[in-house]
Amino acid sequence: MDGAFEIRGGKRLSGEITPQGAKNEALQILCAVLLTEDEVRITNIPDIKDVNKLIEILQDFNVKVTKNGKGDYTFKADEVNFDYIKSREFKKDGAKLRGSVMILGPMLARFGEAYMPTPGGDKIGRRRLDTHFQGFVELGAEFSFDEEDQYYSLKAKELTGKFILLEEASVTGTANIVMAAVLAKGKTRIYNAACEPYLQQLCKMLNRMGANITGIGSNLITIEGVDKLHGTEHTMLPDMVEIGSWIGLAAMTKSEITIKNVNWNQLGVIPNTFRKLGIELEQRGDDIYIPSQEHYKVQKFIDGSILTVSDAPWPGFTPDLLSIILVVATQAKGSVLIHQKMFESRLFFVDKLIDMGAQIILCDPHRATVIGLNQETPLRGTTMVSPDIRAGNALLIAALSAEGKSVIQNIEQIDRGYENIDERLRAIGAEIRRI
Repeated sequence: MDGAFEIRGGKRLSGEITPQGAKNEALQILCAVLLTEDEVRITNIPDIKDVNKLIEILQDFNVKVTKNGKGDYTFKADEVNFDYIKSREFKKDGAKLRGSVMILGPMLARFGEAYMPTPGGDKIGRRRLDTHFQGFVELGAEFSFDEEDQYYSLKAKELTGKFILLEEASVTGTANIVMAAVLAKGKTRIYNAACEPYLQQLCKMLNRMGANITGIGSNLITIEGVDKLHGTEHTMLPDMVEIGSWIGLAAMTKSEITIKNVNWNQLGVIPNTFRKLGIELEQRGDDIYIPSQEHYKVQKFIDGSILTVSDAPWPGFTPDLLSIILVVATQAKGSVLIHQKMFESRLFFVDKLIDMGAQIILCDPHRATVIGLNQETPLRGTTMVSPDIRAGNALLIAALSAEGKSVIQNIEQIDRGYENIDERLRAIGAEIRRI
C-alpha cells in the first residue's frame, strides 16, 4: 500500500480553493508536442503522477524539456529518439499509463510508424482502444498485434485523409486521430467525434501551430492536412472534475467555499446538475461561490418522478463526476437514481459508503438508488481502500463530512489524479494527514 490519509471529519471548511490544470487535457496536449520540431510552451500543467510520468516518457524520447516555473514547461522535439518506442523500457513505462496511447497519432504522422504496449490505468472495466486503431487504419496505416509480446504496431508510408465515422465518441480516440490527420494528405472528416472542452483545446492549439481544423466543438471535425506544424504557447483549462468535487465537498460539509478561476463557460451542465440536488451556487466573475447550507433538497422532475442523474458524452454530464454526485446525494433531502452508462464497474465503491451509514441500493453494475439522509444522521468514519482515481476523491469527500476518524488506503490512486490534495484541503480547514 502506498501510504494512507487519516481524516477527522465533520468539520466545516471555509475559504478559497483553486482547481489544478485539467489532467485529461494535459495528456493530449503533451503528446501533441511531438508533432513539431519547434518549441512549444505549456502553462498550468498539473503536478500529478500521470502527467509527470508522461513528461518523463517524452524526455526518454529525447524531447528537450525545460521547466520555466510551476506548471510551466517548454518542449522541443527536434531530435526525437524514435528507437526508444521499441525498447524494453518503453514497454514497461508505456504500459503503466493509458494516456501514453496518444503518442501513437503524432508518431505515426511524423515518423510513419508507431508501437504501443497494451496500456494500464484504472480498474474501470474494459476501456476499448479499438476506436484509435480503426481510425489509423482508415487513414492508411497497417495495424498488427504481437500476441507474444503484447505489442501493437502501426506502419504507414503516408496517411491520406478520408471520412471516418467513429463507433463511439471516444475523447482519446478522437484526439489521436486528429493528431494523425493534421499532417495527412488531403481532407479528413471525423463524424461522431468527441467534443469535450479538452479536445477543443487541443484543436485550437493545433490550429495555432498551423493546422487547419474546422468544426471544433461539434461532432463533425474537418481537418485539411498540412505539411508541417510550428511552435506555439498554450494554457490548460482548469480541471472540471476538481471543480465539481469542490462543489460537492462544500455541500456535504455545510461549508462556505469559493472556487477560483473556473472558466465558467466551459463547465457545460455541471453547475446545474449540482443545483438539481438543491445545492446553491453562484457565479461571481470567473469564480463559483457556494454559501454554507444546512440542508439541500433534491428537485424532482415536473411530473413528480424521482430525479435521475446519468452520464453522457459531452455536452452531457461527465462520467468522472457521477461518483461525486452519488456521494453528495447521500446527505440530500430526497432520493436520486444514479445511472452510470459509460463504464461498468465505477459504482462498486458504494459498499464503502453503505459501511459508513449511507442508504444506497445498488440495482445492478450500472445503477444505484440513493435515499438521502438530509444531514440528520452523519456518515460514520471508517477504514477503506481507494479503487480508482474518481472513487478515491468521492470517498475523500465522504470522509471529510463523516463523524469521527477515517483512513483511506491506496492513496496512490488519488495522487495519480490530484495535486497535493491534502495540503490544499488543510488550507481551507480540513483535518487530513498522510500516515
